[in-house]
Amino acid sequence: MTSPTLNIAMIGHGFMGAAHSQAYRVAPRFFDLPVTPRMALLVGRRADAAAAAAERWGWDESGNEWRAAIERDDIDLIDIGTPGDSHAEIAIAALEAGKHVLCEKPLANTLAEAEAMAVAAERARARGIRSMVGFTYRRVPAIAFARRLVAQGALGQIREVRGQYLQDWLSDPGSPMTWRLDRASAGSGALGDIGAHVIDLASYVTGLSVRRVSGTVETFVSERPLAGGRGLGASAGADEGGTGRVTVDDAAWFTTRYDSGAIGAFEASRFATGRKNALRLEISGDRGALAFDFERQNELEVYDATQAADRQGFRRILTTEPEHPYAGAWWPTGHGLGYEHAFTHQIVDLVSDIAEERDPSPSFAEGLSVQRVLDAVEVSAAAESRWVDVAGA
Repeated sequence: MTSPTLNIAMIGHGFMGAAHSQAYRVAPRFFDLPVTPRMALLVGRRADAAAAAAERWGWDESGNEWRAAIERDDIDLIDIGTPGDSHAEIAIAALEAGKHVLCEKPLANTLAEAEAMAVAAERARARGIRSMVGFTYRRVPAIAFARRLVAQGALGQIREVRGQYLQDWLSDPGSPMTWRLDRASAGSGALGDIGAHVIDLASYVTGLSVRRVSGTVETFVSERPLAGGRGLGASAGADEGGTGRVTVDDAAWFTTRYDSGAIGAFEASRFATGRKNALRLEISGDRGALAFDFERQNELEVYDATQAADRQGFRRILTTEPEHPYAGAWWPTGHGLGYEHAFTHQIVDLVSDIAEERDPSPSFAEGLSVQRVLDAVEVSAAAESRWVDVAGA
């Protein structure tokens, strides 16, 4: 028996567009879904580029008007993969039109926009319209297992959280400008782009909420060449020499105090020479600890402090066994998963939640919680790293 379809319109076709397209294609082939996602429409700013991407990735149609996509009666879900400056406008319009929404992280460029999106999502929820923000790393089996261990009390009382997201793709001063370096488009730099992920993961795994922060941010390279002498142009502060002004942070560091009394230390950098995608999380409790590094994403290190002293030490657990969340749907025991698999898991959960009338997670309200931490870090950094309360904490 063929399952009903969920018709998708995806807005944006850059890096995340490729990842989401792969997920929509693969999810119904490896998982038994209550509905089948149909890649109905891909939308981009330029009709020719959108058409080329649609053909390459397997979308039925393409276009260059996101409003037209929202107005279509045959579209059920709007997938937003655009720069952050358009998240709020597209998401709110889609929710008000009765469309389910998947929105890439961070939820918005500003706290005010994120708050408006969360309100719109709650209003839509009352009408059975679902929404999710794309904190995809939650769907890595090792992270899902870590959360389960903490919930089971394996670490005892959480005392310390250490989180890092380290990349080095900007460490060369000659790397060209992109929209991610323009505050008007991206909202913030490493802090919002990758720091948002580690903030979310820390709270997701531990169940703790950040109460206060003290932070600092730094921009190491203030101007970069424009690709081909063009690119972002005036919006990025281009001068006659063909450079653009960087208006976001290159790296951010901040400490946190949680509502439980635990403390945290976080770092987000796109200048961490030698680190390609090192999303790291270490959690210490009075009964044990765990450590995760996305560059070794199929592993989780676990320490049991209740063992006899001569048996203590971090133990490597391979999370590709069928007993671990999501792992059993893929390959034979011991065969690892890659970056793209978490996107497939995200689609599996989202379409299942929509079909079964459950509220997806992370919700826009959870995305707003992360946005509040990001905002507090920027406020603290602007005030010489003084402690700042997180709104709503």
